[in-house]
Amino acid sequence: MIDLFHLAADLQDFFIQEQWKFCFIGGIALQRWGEPRLTRDLDIILLTGYGAEESFVDKLLAHYQGRRVDVKEFALTRRVLLLRSKSGIGIDIALAGLPFEETVIRRATRFEFIPEATLLTCSAEDLIIMKAFADRGRDWLDVETVIIRQQGNLDWRYVFEQLTPLCEIKESPEIITKLKNLRQDHYY
Repeated sequence: MIDLFHLAADLQDFFIQEQWKFCFIGGIALQRWGEPRLTRDLDIILLTGYGAEESFVDKLLAHYQGRRVDVKEFALTRRVLLLRSKSGIGIDIALAGLPFEETVIRRATRFEFIPEATLLTCSAEDLIIMKAFADRGRDWLDVETVIIRQQGNLDWRYVFEQLTPLCEIKESPEIITKLKNLRQDHYY
């Protein structure tokens, strides 16, 4: 796990040097806000906007190995750059451009995981939104741990204001119902 934090700190330094807007999401953010669990990769959201993605992808591919033969094409069409560090750790970089994604990055704050790794991570609320929207079994377990650990500290109004329109676009209103039920199950 310490190697993962060191890699994250190195990657963060590179992003800062490039003056890119970003934050860590996924397993690293879960270490901060929910029940820590073993994570074997890094998940990052990088604000590229629309139309400039290729320059970001090219700079990253000059420093990190792709995990697919068609890594650049995949990134430009699917908006996820799949990289691997020299030590073999997976790095998933979401190429962000939506207003919500920009808000996630703007709301991100620093947290010291170990003395050598103070990382910029998304908020607990934004982690809940992204994991609920993904709507996978493991993600719902992660959401539950964030709700339990952050009891009383979550801005639920913000969560539902952001998640509702995303679920409407996805045509998945059941996600909102599921999250409301999970919140109610753990509300003290």
